[in-house]
Formats: sequence, structure tokens, C-alpha cells
Amino acid sequence: MAESAGSVVLARSAMNRAVTEGQRPAGRPVRGARRISAALAGLAASTRHELLTFDDPVASADRAIPEPFLELAEACMRAAAERAGEVRRIVPRHALSRLEGGPRIPGRARCADAIPFKLIVVDRTVAAVPLDLELLYNGLLLIRDPVVVQALVRAHQASWTAAEELWRIPPPRPSGGPPEQLRPVLDALLSGLTDETAAARLGMSARTYSRRVGELMAALGTTSRFRAGAEAARRGWL
Repeated sequence: MAESAGSVVLARSAMNRAVTEGQRPAGRPVRGARRISAALAGLAASTRHELLTFDDPVASADRAIPEPFLELAEACMRAAAERAGEVRRIVPRHALSRLEGGPRIPGRARCADAIPFKLIVVDRTVAAVPLDLELLYNGLLLIRDPVVVQALVRAHQASWTAAEELWRIPPPRPSGGPPEQLRPVLDALLSGLTDETAAARLGMSARTYSRRVGELMAALGTTSRFRAGAEAARRGWL
């Protein structure tokens, strides 16, 4: 436990040092549901080898967070876990009852008495931490500074060593993707661009882009853009 606490202090010190002494900021703040959703979708899509998390699935209970956002966040984490060869998820003991009653994310999970903060680390190259250390919906910090990322990896590793094994779930077989002509539209939708900007970047008229978005959502079986992102992640289209 002492090693775990020391690693957490090291991680926090590294973030502070990168901000106060470095030539670049420790990370990029992301605020607003649309931009946060795009950042989570980007993390899921970029995952290739490893996903490390501190996760408290009950932290959002009784909070005024839109259900579509929660669905999208969960679907993005599931998609990232299905893409990664190694998944290590640490959850606090008070969340076990919630985990037993809900769907399980592929990979390995362990239980600790508590987690220091919520955390996502993808391939040891990029990390995301909530700005308030608790809820991604309130904003997150995307961290690419290698010193800070490695400090967070060490903090996770120390907690993992001390935690209790819960389960190991193999990832499912990868599924297909969207129709070829709709892939750029899905990427634009998940990037958080406005329709006007997305249409311009794709070389389409606003009317054509709107029609393609409609086709995409019909293929996903939803009329909500939030739910479209969640469903695309669930299907492994990211």
C-alpha cells in the first residue's frame, strides 16, 4: 500500500512539474459534452495494445449526467477494451455490487479498497484524467507528456500489484464496419465537428452530408447522435 500511495504522489508531482517547469503543458483540457465524447471516441479508436484504467462505475450515480453520454462513454471503453491485447481495470470495492449486475468489459479486472482518481491510459502514450479527478462529464485532461504518462502507468502498476483479482474476460471476435461511403461521415461525427465544417472537409454539400448522417444513424438503428456514437463503439466500428 505504501508503494501504491507513493506512486500516486509521484504521478501528481509529475503533472505539476510538467505544468510549472516544462516547455509544454502536461495536457490539453477538454470541456463540453460534445468535445469530451469526441475525445473518448478518439481514445477508443487509437487503442492498439494496452488499456489501463482506474474506474468507479458508481461515481456518476445520482448525478445530473445525460444517459446518452453515459452510454457513449461505456461503449467507447468497451470498444477500446475489445481492441487492446491487454486490459487492466482497477475498481473500488464499493462498486462491486454495480459490476455484478451489469455487463462486464473484456479484459482483466482487480478490486482495490479505493482508487486515487479516475484514469484511462492507452498504449502508454496518452492518458485521460477528469479535471475534477472524478467525472469525465465535467471535463478531462488529455495527457501526452511522456514523463507524466509513465508516472501514471507506475501508479496504476503499483495499485494493480496490491489489488485483488476479480475476473478475466477474453475479447470478442472483431466485427465488421460501416458501409464504405459512411466511414468518413462516422469519423466526422465522432470528431465533434459541426455539420458545416464536416461537410466542407469531406467535399460534400450540406444537404449531402445531412443525408449521409441520416443513412448512418439508420444503419445504427437510432435517431440520436449520442446513441449513434455509442452504438458504433458497441459494434466495434471505431
